[in-house]
Amino acid sequence: MHEWSEQHKQIRAMIRRFIETEIVPKREEIEFGDTPPYDVLRKMLKTFGIGDMAKAQFLKAIEKEKKGEGTASLGESKKAGPEAADARAMQLLPIIELCRYSPGMVTALGVSIGLTAGAIISRGTTAQKERFVPELLTLEKVGAWAITEPGSGSDAFGSMKATARRDGDDYILNGSKTFITNGPYADTIVFICKLDDGSPEAQRKIVSFILDKGTEGLTQTPPLRKMGMHSSPTGELFLEDVRVPKDRLLGETEEQPARSSAKDTFTAERSGVPAMALGMVERCLELSLDYAKTRVQFGKPIGDFQLIQLKIAKMEVARMNLQNLVFRQIALAGAGKEMSLAEASAGKLYAAQTAMDVTLEAVQLFGGNGYMAEYQVEQLCRDAKVLQIYGGTDEIQISQIARSLLA
Repeated sequence: MHEWSEQHKQIRAMIRRFIETEIVPKREEIEFGDTPPYDVLRKMLKTFGIGDMAKAQFLKAIEKEKKGEGTASLGESKKAGPEAADARAMQLLPIIELCRYSPGMVTALGVSIGLTAGAIISRGTTAQKERFVPELLTLEKVGAWAITEPGSGSDAFGSMKATARRDGDDYILNGSKTFITNGPYADTIVFICKLDDGSPEAQRKIVSFILDKGTEGLTQTPPLRKMGMHSSPTGELFLEDVRVPKDRLLGETEEQPARSSAKDTFTAERSGVPAMALGMVERCLELSLDYAKTRVQFGKPIGDFQLIQLKIAKMEVARMNLQNLVFRQIALAGAGKEMSLAEASAGKLYAAQTAMDVTLEAVQLFGGNGYMAEYQVEQLCRDAKVLQIYGGTDEIQISQIARSLLA
């Protein structure tokens, strides 16, 4: 059986105090205004030494890579054992705690560090890693991973229209991307497109480029208005004859296994959803318990009514199941194993649906108050919906799980 250690509980309490002091007072302006989340996220990384530690570990790994003694990875490589399990727990705790109040911040941070820096680390040259990754790990620079297009959706590769065309030693990039997390403010963008080499469109290679904010021909739109996750700015990118040298081609080769690398990225993205859902469910349960004890109807607290008790009991069951999914990830890390894409998809499918169910029940328990922005369950309910959409819809998860079982 796995459970949080005393050290984990102490660290969780420290993170919670930071969030209650630095983020909760700013929740209104971040969630309902136009204030980007990056300054407070940078402060969190600095306060707990997360960014500086990741940067130091990465630079140490880069020096070894330059000497031919290994390949740099995101964070310090750890073998099986308690240390690896502890490292995974330390990655998940901030996610859980942030999602109690602002799930969008996790998305903004995860895309910048996990997806953007992660893509460069896994497929970039040593020079590209050294040039772009350190500032992404500390959030000195904001990263975006641009794959989705207006007409693509779940068929990200098959419907992709963005192109890169060779022009001497350079490449000319054209196309548009949408629903890009951090897109409006990103300093470093991993742009994924098809190589226009004259071959039939369906046979074209998938290639990626590293772009800088302000590059001529690149337009980053203001944040899109959306249902939830307001603390995670989302925008569109437009590229019109953007010229880049070959050193911006990720890996400096057209032979990158982009499709399999994207699967690795999706596995990492999906495996984070149970921790996000856990934070949201924990907060909904906490708020619902307090409301059920203090809200009086028909002369007694609504918590005395069995239908309200049923809602609360189901929330607790959901919380326990999500926590067990998180504990399984920690246990896998301790065993030196990683989730398969199918297992990550199964975890995401359950967690996303559970978060949506619990947040909707919380709104119902609060009645008319739950529909008001003054009460946080309204925000969490809106935020939960996107967990069923990004990183692959519920329908895509079902297909992935079933294909793996039928193979």
